[in-house]
Amino acid sequence: MKLQLDIPEFLETLVPYPPGKPLDELQREYGVTNAIKLASNENPIGPSPKAIQAIQAHLLSLHRYPDGSAYYLKKRLAELHGISQENLVIGNGSNEIIELLTRVFIRPGLEVVSSEPSFLVYKKVTQAAGGVNRIVPLKNNRHDLKAIAQAVSNSTRLIFLDNPNNPMGTVIDCKGFEAFLADLPAHVVVVLDEAYTEFVREETPSGLNYMKKDERVVVMRTFSKAYGLAGLRVGYGVMHPVLASLLDRVRQPFNVNAAAQAAAQAALDDAEHLKKTLEITWSGMAYLTDELTQMGLSVLPSQTNFLMVDMAMDAKMVYERLLRLGVIVRAMSAYGFPTYIRITAGRPEENERCIKAVKTILKG
Repeated sequence: MKLQLDIPEFLETLVPYPPGKPLDELQREYGVTNAIKLASNENPIGPSPKAIQAIQAHLLSLHRYPDGSAYYLKKRLAELHGISQENLVIGNGSNEIIELLTRVFIRPGLEVVSSEPSFLVYKKVTQAAGGVNRIVPLKNNRHDLKAIAQAVSNSTRLIFLDNPNNPMGTVIDCKGFEAFLADLPAHVVVVLDEAYTEFVREETPSGLNYMKKDERVVVMRTFSKAYGLAGLRVGYGVMHPVLASLLDRVRQPFNVNAAAQAAAQAALDDAEHLKKTLEITWSGMAYLTDELTQMGLSVLPSQTNFLMVDMAMDAKMVYERLLRLGVIVRAMSAYGFPTYIRITAGRPEENERCIKAVKTILKG
């Protein structure tokens, strides 16, 4: 008997998040070896040695379930940020915090406001919950806070602001954010997604400061970027204890595995590794910006570990040609930028190889 499914339209029309192919498969398909991946905004030097040691120490206890409360990781984060453990929700990456917030606050007909472009997952989880996406275009490549405030209605429950913005790399103005927050109604939760906050060198609101004095503010952080643990999937949300309690009610009991919890704790204790990551990243960003600009390409200023580059030609074609030269970047067509690619700052030798490949394409 054939399936007869009654699938709601908001699920029928939902387009899955576009995953990239495994590196080995790309190399086989395009006939290249030793390809470098500068597409996913990952840490250029990998995880902390202390994190690796912590994982190894847990290998013999993998038959045990992880700590469902993530007690020790919460304890370490609470000490670091000067907050209570009751303010914390640990997630399977910060992506899960987005999903948990949506599960708690959004039902069919309720609204989420976010910018365009921004992190694609905001829109997808809202649609998956049957919610309504209210999309506000960026203004001068930044969040248009005034327009976002005007988009809020009685049905709005969440506002997602990635700060810095992905993919533009821009940050929010402090005075503008304070005025924006003051004008919002009490029923709207403002989510500051600070996935790239460690890389920021320009003045911008720190969500942790606002969360401590405004119950509507939620902060999201991740160990996937600066801490180099993207493969383990661990992130966290900081919020008022009432909100944290609501998210914990819908969270899976063992959502973050034991190795991830141990590695995250160890990563927080390795200040030297974080410092080295930032130095290499900032140096790489400066090098890439200078070299690409000298080629006559437009490079957007960024407070992250990646750059948006206008190649003035079809981005998908550039992606394909770079891939055949063993350099993997991200074509930004899905974000509405058909001529832009996004390049993650890598190690010095990777950045040099990327520049050489771009020069080859421009000459060709």
